[in-house]
Amino acid sequence: MRSQPSLELGQHQQLALTPQLRQALRLLQCSTQELEQEIAQALADNPLLEREDVAPDAASASAEMLDRHWSQPSRQAVTDDIPESPASQSLADHLLQQLHTTRASDRDQGLVTILIGELDQQGYLDFDPQTYAASLPELDIQDEEWSAALRLLQSFDPAGVGARDVAECLRLQLRARADEWPSGVLDCALRLTGLLEDLGAGRWGRLCEALGCDRVQLEAAHQALLSLDPHPLGLWQDEATYYVVPDILFYRTGDGWQVSLNPALEPRLRVAPDLAEQLETASTPALREQMTQARQLIQQLGQRRQTILRVAEFMTVHQRAFLDQGASALRPLALRDVAQALELHESTISRATRLKYAQTPWGVIELKQFFGNSVQTASGEDTSSRAIQAIMRTLLDAEAADQPLSDMRLTKLLADQGIVIARRTVAKYREVMGVPPASLRKHRRSAN
Repeated sequence: MRSQPSLELGQHQQLALTPQLRQALRLLQCSTQELEQEIAQALADNPLLEREDVAPDAASASAEMLDRHWSQPSRQAVTDDIPESPASQSLADHLLQQLHTTRASDRDQGLVTILIGELDQQGYLDFDPQTYAASLPELDIQDEEWSAALRLLQSFDPAGVGARDVAECLRLQLRARADEWPSGVLDCALRLTGLLEDLGAGRWGRLCEALGCDRVQLEAAHQALLSLDPHPLGLWQDEATYYVVPDILFYRTGDGWQVSLNPALEPRLRVAPDLAEQLETASTPALREQMTQARQLIQQLGQRRQTILRVAEFMTVHQRAFLDQGASALRPLALRDVAQALELHESTISRATRLKYAQTPWGVIELKQFFGNSVQTASGEDTSSRAIQAIMRTLLDAEAADQPLSDMRLTKLLADQGIVIARRTVAKYREVMGVPPASLRKHRRSAN
């Protein structure tokens, strides 16, 4: 039986974005430093573009605003993970360079790029693939595809990037340095990452029984964990020094809280007037293309400003209690809440809050810090998980060096303040905050 060649029509779905939409999304996701690099490249490539001059009156007014609002002392830091010394190359660029050296398909590269965009400052992944996939049913993204994309991301340098929690971060580092320990110690250490609460409580007998190893091997596994870093990106980001300058300014007026974009960081471009006049009389296809690109970039920068400002304005209403009282008053907030209120996609809100910093009465914080899950207190009121973490941070900062607070003790102290949550939830929040168990904290302090 001979096979005959034939033509068949079929349909398949893939991640496909127009170059204009891809650029708009990239600009929205850029930090201030990354955006400045994009603009510098655009100015070098397109002679029709130039920066707008700031009027002297506007410049002096901007300086007065900055002096008035930036000079206010921070009464309380909302988070300790604001970067002070990032590498000259951003983490996203570092990871994308590695991605482009792989043989992954265009679709897989698209999924990994999405995951890279969802990494927080510490390189942890706070991302629900199912939610993203459900919002884009036309792409038909399968769970297996997300898993493959995550495995690829977690294989990149620095070891630990893409972890969902501290335990997974430690496991990734252990596997990356597997040749440093005997196989038995490595296996024990890998399984020990799932029992950090027992390790923190010093339950050596229970651990030996659960892991099936003797005390000597357990001690060696413990030492292996102590050699790791729950914040591995802190070492990778220690090449240069700069201070975070806020993109957004929250300030109080007689009408309540107001918000504005930092005028010192707002890139303003225009088409060069003299060149635009020349194009009216003498135009070539190449110049017309550059004119189109210039206008598209100006429009995309305007859309970026508008989106970030709309998100910030939403925060002045929803998180007013935080602006008045501090981190412990943060209200529960999810990306979908902002997306629904502003009639935007959740991924757009995520990009608009990535590496965008705001000056508040309580310090400079990343916009993502305004988000947190809902937790019900003993009085029946809902509070934010980030608010609970802020309270935990205050308790941990005040703990005695030789008697660090265990998860059980933290649970009791929170209950005394009307926040009744399980000990495993406290342990989870502690891991999200990047705080090692009590035994590890005590060991490191005694070693120093």
